[in-house]
Amino acid sequence: MRFEIVTIFPGFFAGIFENGILRRALAERLVSVGVHDLRAFTHDRHRTVDDRPFGGGEGMVLKPEPLAEALASLGIEPKAERHASNAAQAGPPQVVLLSAQGRPFTQALARELAAVDRVVLVCGRYEGVDERINQLYCDMELSIGDYVLSGGELAAAVVVDATMRLLPGVLGNEASGDFESFGVADAEIAAAEDGVPRSQHGAGGLLDYPHYTRPAEFGGLRVPETLLNGDHAEIRRWRREQQLRKTLANRPDLLEGAALSKEDKKLLEAIRGERP
Repeated sequence: MRFEIVTIFPGFFAGIFENGILRRALAERLVSVGVHDLRAFTHDRHRTVDDRPFGGGEGMVLKPEPLAEALASLGIEPKAERHASNAAQAGPPQVVLLSAQGRPFTQALARELAAVDRVVLVCGRYEGVDERINQLYCDMELSIGDYVLSGGELAAAVVVDATMRLLPGVLGNEASGDFESFGVADAEIAAAEDGVPRSQHGAGGLLDYPHYTRPAEFGGLRVPETLLNGDHAEIRRWRREQQLRKTLANRPDLLEGAALSKEDKKLLEAIRGERP
């Protein structure tokens, strides 16, 4: 898989790609990233990439011409032509505009992008990008949260990290991506091959359960006894209860779309009954 990032601050990404899982994935050529300086596609001595907005208002807007040239240099045609020419191919390139006006970036969208061979990330700046670039070239407009950043570079780094870790071989344990917040449901996870019952549930859209490691006691708090008794079925039930509790407390909005079993729903009702 390859990511292309179009930005006015290419140096921003240097440190990000030199650490952790992403560095290893790049070194092992499981993923590749190209960072492209938008100012390289300007034709005036000031390397101008922005201009005042039509209709007045605060701030500046990224001009369409440098962005169109940058995308053309990557072989990206306007989306009407691109999708027509790639209709017979699997996974045509996806062009993503990173903007506070975009749809929320989720784990489900990360999984969609992970199935694509090439993703182009356009980093907005200032007041935003000329809307005609969005209309002509972009397949989706994404936001990483309900807040405003100085630009799309941080958002691009988030999208790259969240997406590439879902690619085969990137995580040390292939199953790690299944058993975490926003992970897939149990029905989508293969059964354990060694015959030992799993002590985990697939998140099915819920938040993850709490994690503990040694020492067994710290700061006057002890690890829950359930996690120490070696009963996989009991541990699994406890973890599912904790997932429901965490989600109800911190992200109750996720419950509506979560994959809940009848047992989950009964447990959730009991947890709600405990609340004052």
